[in-house]
Amino acid sequence: MWWSVLLVCTYVVVTQGQFPRQCVTPEGLRSGTCCPSPTSRANDECGFSTGRGRCMLVPVDGRPHGPQYPHSGRDDRERWPQRFFNRTCRCNDNFSGYHCGRCKHGLTGPNCDRRVNVVRRNIMQMSPGEKRAFVRAMDRAKRTIHPDLVICTRRYEEIFSTDGRNVQFENITIYNFFVWTHYYSVGKTYMGHGQDSFGGVDFSHEGPGFLTWHRFHLLQLERDMQDMLGDPTFALPYWNFATGSSECDICTDDLLGARSSFDMNGISSNSVFSQWRVLCESVEEYETLGTICNSTEGGPIRRNPAGNVARPMVQKLPEPQDIIDCLDLNTFDTPPYYSTSSRSFRNTIEGYSAPQGEYDPVVRSLHNLAHLFLNGTGGQTHLSPNDPIFVLLHTFTDAIFDEWLQRHSPGTAVYPEENAPIGHNRNFNMVPFWPPITNAEMFLPAPEALGYTYEVEWPTRPFTLSEILTIAIVVVVLVVIVVGGVIVCVVRAYSSPDGLEPLLRDHYRRYSEEERLVGQSKSEI
Repeated sequence: MWWSVLLVCTYVVVTQGQFPRQCVTPEGLRSGTCCPSPTSRANDECGFSTGRGRCMLVPVDGRPHGPQYPHSGRDDRERWPQRFFNRTCRCNDNFSGYHCGRCKHGLTGPNCDRRVNVVRRNIMQMSPGEKRAFVRAMDRAKRTIHPDLVICTRRYEEIFSTDGRNVQFENITIYNFFVWTHYYSVGKTYMGHGQDSFGGVDFSHEGPGFLTWHRFHLLQLERDMQDMLGDPTFALPYWNFATGSSECDICTDDLLGARSSFDMNGISSNSVFSQWRVLCESVEEYETLGTICNSTEGGPIRRNPAGNVARPMVQKLPEPQDIIDCLDLNTFDTPPYYSTSSRSFRNTIEGYSAPQGEYDPVVRSLHNLAHLFLNGTGGQTHLSPNDPIFVLLHTFTDAIFDEWLQRHSPGTAVYPEENAPIGHNRNFNMVPFWPPITNAEMFLPAPEALGYTYEVEWPTRPFTLSEILTIAIVVVVLVVIVVGGVIVCVVRAYSSPDGLEPLLRDHYRRYSEEERLVGQSKSEI
């Protein structure tokens, strides 16, 4: 047990030593500029001297959003990230990162011109050694301070200390940052002391940006873990939740944790994930006091797969047929671009419509159904990433999204440019990612644009009765034609008066005249 205490103390020291970061100083926040140098040299903002990038104004989406959010100027997330910064690095060519010192996803090398092969695979098809390595990497990410990013713990109007010399930011671990970003995107809008917070806002769900937001969310975690491990080929695996089963096949101690023998809502003590603690639990405090989730952890992960007896419809995972039906939908999204949209691929994969695409307020399918099936921390939107199953559930959701993009080749023009819920328009900078990145930048096939692929065997649609009958008729006709042809040939052959004729008669033309004369002389002898 002594080593655990030592480990905690070590991280406390690291936390104090790393804060504050480059841009979150009082001077940086007041200037609204976040354009650090990748080399820490003066006069080299964004690697300008080597052509990596330059410091520019942050473009923000000015198109109208949907009616779900009727306020203006009340939320730090509006026109993200201008409340905090309005100038940041714009990187050239294949460079990326908050200081343009990185390569775009899928590239490496000094000039960012070498491809990296990142393949996301089914976790159930990985070897025992690969499974152990993944679990160890996840646990390490839970305990490793993020090397670059910190989180704000107050709204902007309260972010400075009373003397203006300090700011309210904290360090956070890599995996907890993953949890925090999700929480920050779904939190309610604080309306002031004594007033109810406004809940009709969600920057990452119930709109077109659901798929693009979670895609970058996963990419950021994957990149952070690649850096942590020193392995640019590290890939997040996926969980194929479309099995139609009432059992959680990845809920085992060698993977994401079996059910506890002592608590049906807990994780087995044989799993490292039973030691994980949940972030961002104090929702009531955040909403009434206007505070923001900080890096303080709370209770353990709760999980009881298929255990919600009050809702039988969420006691069973989606069917393979649901994937087939969803991928057949031709339209990415439909008005009002919300959780009430019908015939929308996005709303269907998110799970607010039936798998065939029709909106039904009672139905929860695909992504939503998989979350609700877990019946615990993973089924609560603001807490769900605390359960590591979230990662594998969303990589499979992203795999379905990528398959749809490759099958339908829609182009970014089909992504709504305006009138989607706030945060979901095509060119809105997704909250709270840094550096700023739009929904449109994630609306591209992953292999070519983002440097990763999936190994998936997609279910195929079974033949319908009419298709089976059509195939049977075609086969019968072909058999009749073949048999009929054989019979005709046989009848003709035996109906000849001479019976079967020899292949070569005496008058058959020889290869040459010489051969013909030789043949004649032989016959005369």
